[in-house]
Amino acid sequence: MLKIISLSILYMISVSNLYAFDEYFLTLRNEKVNLRQGPSFKYPVKLYYKKKFLPVLIQDKFENFRKIRDHENNSGWIHISQLSKKKAAITIDDDQLVFDKPSLYSKPFVILKKGRLCRIKKCKNAWCKVQVEDFNGWVKKDSLWGLL
Repeated sequence: MLKIISLSILYMISVSNLYAFDEYFLTLRNEKVNLRQGPSFKYPVKLYYKKKFLPVLIQDKFENFRKIRDHENNSGWIHISQLSKKKAAITIDDDQLVFDKPSLYSKPFVILKKGRLCRIKKCKNAWCKVQVEDFNGWVKKDSLWGLL
């Protein structure tokens, strides 16, 4: 009897690991998005996000809500209708240079402060082409946090 119980416990643990939820990035769809304390409209609003395309890390899901974490480690629940797959990231290094080409030897022409939102156009190897306001250029991937 003990063998059957231990085998069934091992089976349940291995099956639960098969369905483990991987974390991934999405961005905010609208200019104003509510971050709630729980996965329902009945829960109070914790924060209001006021930045379209802000990247968030999806950590869990419950029905039509996703548990997220932002770049400042705020966490809570957002309805799936408020999330998008548009590519964007935030700079995590202060005084980040934006280059003309994907090379440290090309001409830098813009300096981005830490926390600057960048729209991602495309990525190649260790570089991403970003758009920040009217500027387009290349930034090292390891200095970005978000959906690349």
